[in-house]
Amino acid sequence: MKNQKNTKKAEETSLGREIWEYVKLIVIVVVVMVGLQRFVIINAQIPSESMEDNIMTGDRIFGNRLAYIKSDPKRFDVVIFKFPDDEKQYFIKRVIGLPGETVDVIDGKVYIDGSDTPLDDSFCKEEPLGVKDGHFEVPEGAYFMLGDNRNVSRDSRWWNHPYVMKEKILGKAVFRYWPLTRISLVK
Repeated sequence: MKNQKNTKKAEETSLGREIWEYVKLIVIVVVVMVGLQRFVIINAQIPSESMEDNIMTGDRIFGNRLAYIKSDPKRFDVVIFKFPDDEKQYFIKRVIGLPGETVDVIDGKVYIDGSDTPLDDSFCKEEPLGVKDGHFEVPEGAYFMLGDNRNVSRDSRWWNHPYVMKEKILGKAVFRYWPLTRISLVK
């Protein structure tokens, strides 16, 4: 009888240890995932067609939060940032104007620092039609952003605060993971 009690107690202890091991594993996984999400990656869902055909409405993107720790964003990088007019919202656009540059949008074409040659915008969905033109002087430490689908994108041309400060850039978009049929690196 005493042997049965010891066996039952050993089984209960074994079951308790097994449950404790699962609880520890779950806690470790949650801590690692929260740490990754907070310090290494940013997860974004694309709510509009402003970046089509490169990034489609509904796509899910991972961004690299560490991309600009030791370097600055480069022209044509696709970045995730806090929207200057409402920092509770995250936007994703393409860097066009760099700190200290002038950006002129004329008939839908983009010219940097008074150049006679427009930027190569072959990544754009279609020829811009009736888009908002303008002259913009990008302050130091800030960036001018445009969407790839310029005909529908509400970007730096339209915002009350048209420039994104470097510290408001949350990460560089690097990987589309949803939908599964379009898994790819972000170009």
